[in-house]
Amino acid sequence: MVNGDGAHGHTDEAESKQDGSAEVDGGEESNEQEVIVIQDTGFTVKIQAPGTEPFDLQVSPQEMVQEIHQVLMDREDTCHRTCFSLQLDGNVLDNFAELKSIEGLQEGSLLKVVEEPYTVREARIHVRHIRDLLKSLDPSDAYNGVDCNSLSFLSIFTDGDLGDSGKRKKKGNELEQIDCTPPEHILPGSKDRPLVPLQPQNKDWKPMQCLKVLTMSGWNPPPGNRKMHGDLMYLYIVTVEERHVSITASTRGFYLNQSTTYTFNPKPANPSFLSHSLVELLSQISPAFKKNFTALQKKRVQRHPFERIATPFQVYSWTAPQVDHAMDCVRAEDAYTSRLGYEEHIPGQTRDWNEELQTTRELPRKNLPERLLRERAIFKVHSDFAAAATRGAMAVIDGNVMAINPGEETRMQMFIWNNIFFSLGFDVRDHYRELGGDAAAHAAPTNDLNGVRAYGAVDVEGLYTLGTVVVDYRGYRVTAQSIIPGILEREQEQSVIYGSIDFGKTVVSHSKYLELLEKTSRPLKVQRHNVLNEKNDSVELCSSVECKGIIGNDGRHYILDLLRTFPPDMNFLPVDGEVLPPESQRQGFPRQHRHRLACLRQELIEAFVEHRYLLFMKMAALQLMQQKANKDTKTETPAITETAETPTESKPDATQTPTASSDSPSATDISTDSTSTTDNDTSAAPQTAMDGEENSSKPTTNGPLELTATQNGECKSPLEDPKSREVVLNACKAVGSISNTSFDIRFNPDIFSPGVRFPDDSTDDVQKQKQLLKDAAAFLVSCQIPSLVKDCLDHSAVPMDGATLTEALHQRGINVRYLGTVLEFVDKTPAKAQLEHFYRIGISELITRCAKHIFKTYLQGVELSALSAAVSHFLNCFLSSFPDAVAHLPPDELVSRRKSRKRRNRVPGGGDNTAWASLTPSELWKNIASEAQSYYHFTLQCESVDQVVEKYGLQKTTLLREISVKTGIQILIKEYNFDSRHKPAFTEEDILNIFPVVKHVNPKASDAFHFFQSGQAKVQQGFLKEGCELINEALNLFNNVYGAMHVEICACLRLLARLNYIMGDHPEALSNQQKAVLMSERVLGIEHPNTIQEYMHLALYCFANGQLSTALKLLYRARYLLLLVCSEDHPEMALLDSNIGLVLHGVMEYDLSLRFLEYALTVNTKYHGPRSLKVALSHHLVARVYESKAEFRSALQHEKEGYTIYKNQMGEAHEKTKESSEYLKYLTQQAVALQRTMNEIYKNGSNASIMPLKFTAPSMASVLEQLNIINGIIFIPLSQKDLENLKAEVQRRQQLQELGKSEEPIEDSPLELEDKIPID
Repeated sequence: MVNGDGAHGHTDEAESKQDGSAEVDGGEESNEQEVIVIQDTGFTVKIQAPGTEPFDLQVSPQEMVQEIHQVLMDREDTCHRTCFSLQLDGNVLDNFAELKSIEGLQEGSLLKVVEEPYTVREARIHVRHIRDLLKSLDPSDAYNGVDCNSLSFLSIFTDGDLGDSGKRKKKGNELEQIDCTPPEHILPGSKDRPLVPLQPQNKDWKPMQCLKVLTMSGWNPPPGNRKMHGDLMYLYIVTVEERHVSITASTRGFYLNQSTTYTFNPKPANPSFLSHSLVELLSQISPAFKKNFTALQKKRVQRHPFERIATPFQVYSWTAPQVDHAMDCVRAEDAYTSRLGYEEHIPGQTRDWNEELQTTRELPRKNLPERLLRERAIFKVHSDFAAAATRGAMAVIDGNVMAINPGEETRMQMFIWNNIFFSLGFDVRDHYRELGGDAAAHAAPTNDLNGVRAYGAVDVEGLYTLGTVVVDYRGYRVTAQSIIPGILEREQEQSVIYGSIDFGKTVVSHSKYLELLEKTSRPLKVQRHNVLNEKNDSVELCSSVECKGIIGNDGRHYILDLLRTFPPDMNFLPVDGEVLPPESQRQGFPRQHRHRLACLRQELIEAFVEHRYLLFMKMAALQLMQQKANKDTKTETPAITETAETPTESKPDATQTPTASSDSPSATDISTDSTSTTDNDTSAAPQTAMDGEENSSKPTTNGPLELTATQNGECKSPLEDPKSREVVLNACKAVGSISNTSFDIRFNPDIFSPGVRFPDDSTDDVQKQKQLLKDAAAFLVSCQIPSLVKDCLDHSAVPMDGATLTEALHQRGINVRYLGTVLEFVDKTPAKAQLEHFYRIGISELITRCAKHIFKTYLQGVELSALSAAVSHFLNCFLSSFPDAVAHLPPDELVSRRKSRKRRNRVPGGGDNTAWASLTPSELWKNIASEAQSYYHFTLQCESVDQVVEKYGLQKTTLLREISVKTGIQILIKEYNFDSRHKPAFTEEDILNIFPVVKHVNPKASDAFHFFQSGQAKVQQGFLKEGCELINEALNLFNNVYGAMHVEICACLRLLARLNYIMGDHPEALSNQQKAVLMSERVLGIEHPNTIQEYMHLALYCFANGQLSTALKLLYRARYLLLLVCSEDHPEMALLDSNIGLVLHGVMEYDLSLRFLEYALTVNTKYHGPRSLKVALSHHLVARVYESKAEFRSALQHEKEGYTIYKNQMGEAHEKTKESSEYLKYLTQQAVALQRTMNEIYKNGSNASIMPLKFTAPSMASVLEQLNIINGIIFIPLSQKDLENLKAEVQRRQQLQELGKSEEPIEDSPLELEDKIPID
């Protein structure tokens, strides 16, 4: 929890935080009264619309009148009205006024909806709105990836909403009626991986046809004499009954006119059916329209709002069915008018993106309401900008935008569209020749984006960055940037007043820039340094030389070209005469990379500084102790300096074995998203949960901190005692601090930049900096990679696909170029078998990334008309077992050959060679292997896809998903026969689309995030109620900033649902989790690993609510998705199958249940080791099912296994062991009783007196109890005393962990009591 941002920043910067609860307080007090401002109480108004009964509407004083308009346009009975005003006592309300500012508006006021005359703009908006209502259930926008629509399938599995008070519709306990048999391909051991079930058929999407055609008439626009009669435009409509009508939109409304397709007669027909709304008119002339439109709106409003709200950024689907292409006037109009953003709604036509982006940054941020307003504005502009930039980039590559330098060759062209500047990722004018040419030009935009992200997160007032979006589309990388005012009129040489335009040959500086950049120096760990310019004068900088400062015509100070914000990665930058530390050399570093722009990630820098800080505290403490000892023995202290000079990295915790590093407090717990935490208050660096045990306080990681009595980082007084001063000096030297009196590590980003020279007087500094860089590179290899592998071994990190693997690497500061190194490390790990899932995902990621690199250059040479043929040919070579895939050239290829070649290659995406057609599978796989070798330094010994699949246990469907998602391919959803040796798997008809892959900045909601974190902290400490309140508050704030849909809101809802569940509110848990699932499907994707987990949580809450069949459907869906995304052999599968098995046990499907539970047992044994408590629990669950089947021998066998594990792990006295032994006794009795009965039957034949045996179906409560245990949910009987004990236990565990003494890795939630079962 970072205390402070701005408003209460410097209060308790690094004061000692002895107890966990103090963590929250700093930020809290000052937030309390601010929050109240927001939650002004709502009130109710009555709304009276023409032709409907008045109805009540709950509103809040902050709302604008416009928001009531939106509500009315969405309501079933008023949705067809768009052109109206709201009136209170005859006075028209201003659309943009806040409700609280309106005189006389109070509880119970009556607002009248009054129809207003139309204008051309209003008539267009009306037609567009009616078209949206008609299309509201049609998923084609989601498939085509437009207007921020995306898919969601949850409602198919829950039969609509889960809201029926959570009970099954059937009366009584008729479990027999539930059909529990899963589809064949979901059963454990099935090898079939079908694609079609990914998008189950939604019966709602069978379109209810209201109209055949609704389009603009060819008679538009009205001639002058008709304009003067009030005609605005003409529509042409064909009803379902095949009636062709022509309609006039006039100022008074819509009416039928007498025009036909070929004769223009604008006079009203008889009757003209004049209506203010188009819907009212159509309902009068077409009975089918009336019936279907009403039914459609009923369905529309029944859908969960989260199924229809737009997402903030576009999500693309990599599969789609064949969708009929229907006639749609609005879509056609949008495509051909220059609709560049939303200029219908914005005066002044195109948007000035730069002005919008910078103005929102300048909004005030003194208190919470101001900050919320500011963050909301920033977020909104960013998502609009990302959408516009993406459209522009596609238009540029598709050749629809004229270049600003049309005379130059394609690669050098630049474009301006909609006030956004576009450039292509090629090395233009040999700018990057020294750094690796095109490879560097391709890497620079993403580095630059990371720089923009970092400076944006620090958020220094007065320092501006450009809106930046990087788009990969059809093999080209396009950078989209907002335009600095005035930069196009001047030459770059005149405008740059800080930094260098030629990589350091000429350098200039500027005092204002130094002052602004100085504020970013600490949070970004950038050191102020001097470089020499061409005249050998020393110039001071506080950034890399490439970072340019330009003052725009608007007087703002902009910085751009931030590609070297973070220091270079020495492992991938061989420099003559420089030797890397042994840790790096042992792994074969330094290695040659494609370009010289490889830099360390911000997460790594944070982790490294954290690590060094712990080292610093240890050394200082050690020496002070020695001094004490020396005082007693009256000896002098020269011995101490030697201890300080030992090379820091040769500490035992930097050794190769993960076992050693596991008990070192190496800073692996570093806050995951460090950029979002450093706020206005720059020194509030993320404090991690790992205190060095030597020091109880939690000082900020890199504030200058002396070991003075007051530990607040501000006090600069020299240490009173000269000896202690020497101690600190030695410790500072040892860890490479830039200051001699305090801990402060920063990097000079210009070290090892070609062309940069340093003045002679800074030689020492430069040497220090070089050493620091080498140490950081070694730290990545010797600490971060082993810590990642350790986290995967103890399952605190569980990647499921390429994206989550990349995320896990990035959180620990490991770049993906280390993937080969990581895989080799895993290969050498003794516990390799328990990392098989990780290794498999890693290999698949490595292969698909290599294929993506090849695909990129492959696509650049393909002309538009051959695109689908080229993509399908590539996929055949990549995935199909068919050995001689032949490309189908489009038939007109030969014709176009003879055309004049002068105008060739005028647009970026316009190559017309057919070189792509000659690619063969064996050649592609050779290229993939050599790419793996040269880029990842990893050896793949495979000549074909089948060898790879065989050797590494991959699935072709998974590879297809990974490559499609990475390259933006959309394929037809059907079953592909990859393994046929007679025909290729893909034809060109199977490639439906190619989408852009977009990278952009994600602005954060900082206040909401702080509330969320403190809520999590409270929950961790066992204060569930307070935690719940804080998280609810966070949810409000998130909604305030992001709108309704966002990844972070999804996490918030999931946690809320979990808390509701633990506190016993099952229906509420169900409702929150349903929202979390819908949101995850919409924002992350229908088969994203996060979505899979959300489905599992929802299934649990459904079961608890008695909806058994729904719970099973959801679990089956989760299993299907998990099979598709990784495979059956994955630790997460054990949890999923235990869930399925338990539910099936509950509905008495014993044989099915056993299949799943026994598979879960196998997987648990493999990934957690045979002695794990998880395995014991698995044995117990299997034993229970055998007991229900009265197969006591098998039951006993399994329970004995479990008992042995409990006994060895927990000891005889532990209650788990006792429980197990009790159960064993019970089973033995049952077995004996059964045996007696059998003997009796044998002896006496049919007239035996048979003792009734107890065959029990498990009670729902007992099944639920087991479900809770395996899902890591423990219910705590919340008496005060228990809470106290729990808190004591939690604190004890935390101390144990900090001391590195915990033998068994304690998983990440203190909410478990006896069982160490991980939570999430």
